[in-house]
Amino acid sequence: MDVPPRGFVPQPFAYHQEVELRIDALSNEGDGVGRVDGWVVFVPFALPGERVRARIYRNESNCSRADLLETLEASPGRVDPRCPMFGICGGCQYQNLRYEEQLEWKRRQVADLMRLRAEIETEVRPPIASERLYGYRSKITPHFHKPKGQKVGSIGFLRAGSRSELCDIERCPIAMDSINTALPSLRRQVQSTAAQYKRGATLLMRVSEGQVLTNPHAVCTEHVDGLIFNFLAGDFFQNNPYILPAFTDYVAKQAVGSGARFLVDAYCGSGLFAITLSKHFERVVGVEVSESSADWARANAVSNGITHAEFLAASAEAIFAQINFPARETVVVIDPPRKGCDRQFLDQLFAYGPVRVVYVSCNPATQVRDLVSFRAAGYDLVEVQPFDLFPQTKHLECVTTLDRHL
Repeated sequence: MDVPPRGFVPQPFAYHQEVELRIDALSNEGDGVGRVDGWVVFVPFALPGERVRARIYRNESNCSRADLLETLEASPGRVDPRCPMFGICGGCQYQNLRYEEQLEWKRRQVADLMRLRAEIETEVRPPIASERLYGYRSKITPHFHKPKGQKVGSIGFLRAGSRSELCDIERCPIAMDSINTALPSLRRQVQSTAAQYKRGATLLMRVSEGQVLTNPHAVCTEHVDGLIFNFLAGDFFQNNPYILPAFTDYVAKQAVGSGARFLVDAYCGSGLFAITLSKHFERVVGVEVSESSADWARANAVSNGITHAEFLAASAEAIFAQINFPARETVVVIDPPRKGCDRQFLDQLFAYGPVRVVYVSCNPATQVRDLVSFRAAGYDLVEVQPFDLFPQTKHLECVTTLDRHL
């Protein structure tokens, strides 16, 4: 008999009890969602419409979680995954689902978040598809744990359903070909120098001009819609270059639609939005809390011949202190980290009161949370447009456009 882990709650199911259920939906974490006698059960890698057999491994206060054992009735949308590690590696959730259905479920997930967490009933436009469904990632970060006996164990990514166990990855189909070509050599290098590592480490592989960089301090170059961006390989930059022209063009369209003369890019990084949108505005200001990122943005503006954009390094407590554009003629683009906007930033943004905000998010859940604050501050939701920067995975970028009551 399987011994339950410490702290296991034995209700409503016993540890490793097997259940059969119909999958009705996909959660925003990519898990199949079904019910047993009305009780919600999450089953990773199970698809809507399928009847499955699953094994319970955890009961929570309002749901249970289970491993997929067998698909009894398959979805018509089920396809063969391209990666032999699919279902073991936690990096991808949807390789077994036809791409058109991936897009539709991602659209539904955003709409559900809007309705359930913000009480917003609105049209969510169909996600803009990625040009490439595989081989699109320009950056991956394999991990390994502390070597044992001067030997490194698995080099790869978190195992599905685990917080610490890694699965060994020799090839990643969603990564660019050049990364997969370089990966075996990097793995051998790590194994041959195992004695140097006193703890585990995260490796970097980032494509720049056809080469794979592994030094986070190396200068990386990316081309977007005829513009050149330089930044440190370890810094943030979008990892699917094939969709970036459509992505930045859409943000530009939404920003220009406000009729504003001025643009503020409030999380500007190395200047992606400030620079790609600059041709549409009289003046542009990018704001960053990181001085080094602001330096890269300034250099990128110069290398692209842009003279009417400036980049400021501001403290988190005074993001808009140096902005002298009239709020009624200014649009602000924000692209915060996954945690969304903190209260301090939102209070400053609302006090400034731009006529329009274009909110770019890599986490629709925190974006929707922030939309509640935007509505309370007098902003109306104009449009919701998801972008599928990460095919085969649960991840999604979402752009929302908000106008202030005047």
